[in-house]
Amino acid sequence: MKLKSFLRSFIFLISLILVFSKAIAEPTFVQSKSIAAATYYGLTFNNDGTKMYALKSANTNSVVIEFILSTAYDISTATENQTKNIYVDGSLIATQVVFNNDGTKMFIVNHGNQKEIDYWSLTTAFDISTATHDGAFSISGQEKRANSVAFNNDGTRMIVAGAGNMSQHRIHEYSLSTGFDLSSTVTHLNTEDLSSTHDYIDGVTFNYDGTKMYTIRGSEHDNKISQFKLTTPYDVSTLSLEGTFDVSSVSADSRELVFSNDGSKMFIIDDSNNKVHEFNLSCNWSVIDGACDDPITTSDVGKDILSSIESQTATAKQIVIHATTPVLNRMYWLRRHRANDKLSNQNIKFNFSNSMMASLSKVVPVSNKTNEVLNKLSDNWSFWSEGSVSIGKTGDTSTSSSKDISSKGVTIGMDKKISKNKLYGYALRLGRDRVDVGSSGSWLDTTSNSLSFYGTFPQDDERFIEGILGIGTLKTDTLRKTTTNYHTGERDGAQVFGSINYFTIYEKEKFNFAPNLRIDLSYTELSKYRETGSTALVYKNQVIETGMISTGFTVSDVLDFDSLTFKPNGGLEIGLDFSPSSDATYRYLSETTEYTKSIDQDSKNIRANIGFDLITEDGLSIMTIYERNQSDNSHSDTLYLGFGYIPDDNSEYALTFDNDKASLNYNRDLNGFDIKMSSNYNFMGEIPDYGANLEISNKF
Repeated sequence: MKLKSFLRSFIFLISLILVFSKAIAEPTFVQSKSIAAATYYGLTFNNDGTKMYALKSANTNSVVIEFILSTAYDISTATENQTKNIYVDGSLIATQVVFNNDGTKMFIVNHGNQKEIDYWSLTTAFDISTATHDGAFSISGQEKRANSVAFNNDGTRMIVAGAGNMSQHRIHEYSLSTGFDLSSTVTHLNTEDLSSTHDYIDGVTFNYDGTKMYTIRGSEHDNKISQFKLTTPYDVSTLSLEGTFDVSSVSADSRELVFSNDGSKMFIIDDSNNKVHEFNLSCNWSVIDGACDDPITTSDVGKDILSSIESQTATAKQIVIHATTPVLNRMYWLRRHRANDKLSNQNIKFNFSNSMMASLSKVVPVSNKTNEVLNKLSDNWSFWSEGSVSIGKTGDTSTSSSKDISSKGVTIGMDKKISKNKLYGYALRLGRDRVDVGSSGSWLDTTSNSLSFYGTFPQDDERFIEGILGIGTLKTDTLRKTTTNYHTGERDGAQVFGSINYFTIYEKEKFNFAPNLRIDLSYTELSKYRETGSTALVYKNQVIETGMISTGFTVSDVLDFDSLTFKPNGGLEIGLDFSPSSDATYRYLSETTEYTKSIDQDSKNIRANIGFDLITEDGLSIMTIYERNQSDNSHSDTLYLGFGYIPDDNSEYALTFDNDKASLNYNRDLNGFDIKMSSNYNFMGEIPDYGANLEISNKF
């Protein structure tokens, strides 16, 4: 008895799981919108879903009705805006309306005696009041009547669903010599018989890239949607049936179907009750259970998804570059000033109360009493800081959206000179990287912290080895935006990185030339995370390994003037990337099928920089470097800037970090009075926050 009870419970549980999985995989009905009392057939939207168009068909009074949607693709917000009479001559029963890509042409399927596709020009995009009838294309050579028409993306292919007396189940395919121009040469390519699956076709449409075709038929012919897969885009001879979806529970007599531009919503026009029905799709562009496709290959939104994955991979790599470059700049600065004893290009003390720094303790223990340590340091330690701002862009490709990249950060460090050419030190960096993906409003925002240990190890007076070893943490906030949905996520990561640079210095008077060879390595692990929102994606852990070998040279010179010293410098490097591909694995939240995308990294890049040091006789120093980094399909421009001042014994400078604020403080003892000035800057905020304080005090 116990065994039978267990089996019944087990079977019941499995049944519930199957029912539930089917419920979340198939389209979900959202709402219906009544539009008027008439006979309706055609249905379409403009490009952004803020306008909807329906056909009211009658022999002598066929019109296109335009609706305005205050919320894109939300049919509950639709209000009738205007109508356009499309009756030309003879009997016209309009069954479909479509537009070209930019809304300057409109096509009407004439189901009546004309046996034609009427085409119209619009002087204002998607404004039907500006439509002028240009002509008609006859399909009488292939069909007695037609029900529906669709075009490929560039308008060079036209697909017509037949509705003749003996051919209600046929699809006809045509080529156009000029895209969307039915007055150009139009050639019939082939006819596909769907009689094995259909006895009638009311409507036909495609997904964004033509790899799926959808047909719909009304109540007289079982009220179902059929989904086909095409091995060759828009080639109906390569289609195969994937499955069907019954809409009879919602729609009494379905005529046409259309999708939102990202494939996350489906709409059906119902002739029997004059309604438009709205559905949500758990998998974009799929109306059947278990047929979710890789989201990267299913719509233009997929380009944003791939771009987001690429951006997270590239950002992890860029953070390492931004962490090591200031240290390399520091060691390069030290080489230019190695004859000096005072090597603090920033004569500052440090105060830390930054919560972001605490995350570094998860990677390696870091003392929370930095002040105490620094106060006990000998005079042999030198202190420095450097800020950087970087902007860049990666171009659009056939599979990935463009990316606009920006980065800013501040690095502070200290090092100790052991001999003329030998030293070691460490540096802390706080940074923020932003990537704007595509044009839909998607973005990634990454904050990072890193701790680097570095040193210079001379082989002799001319040959040197520089080394950097660092660890870091990063946190990324993501927003993936489509026309109808927002998907947000949070992702953490940890990094280990290193750099070895070998160079030789050739000197002639004050001019230096130093060829170099450098190897950079890094290992980053990004945590798994899950998006919020409908059609959300779940990502597994991702490992990013990078390797780069670079060779180039640096040059510098010294120009002495009466009150200052000017030291121009520059460099050029060519880098070869030998990083392995980084695999990103993801799935729909509603599905178990996983997809993996290999993210290749740029094979080579060129990095060039130019800058100068300016040192005045009263102790003020300025260091600036402009750097250009160019790879195969991307580039970035970075400006590094550092200020320094060597004060007298009665003055003190301090750089303080407090959460997202940095303050530079100046203290001076003037005849027993303490003068304190401070300036604040919210360098992590979207809007800069400036502030200044002045305090004068005395002790009695």
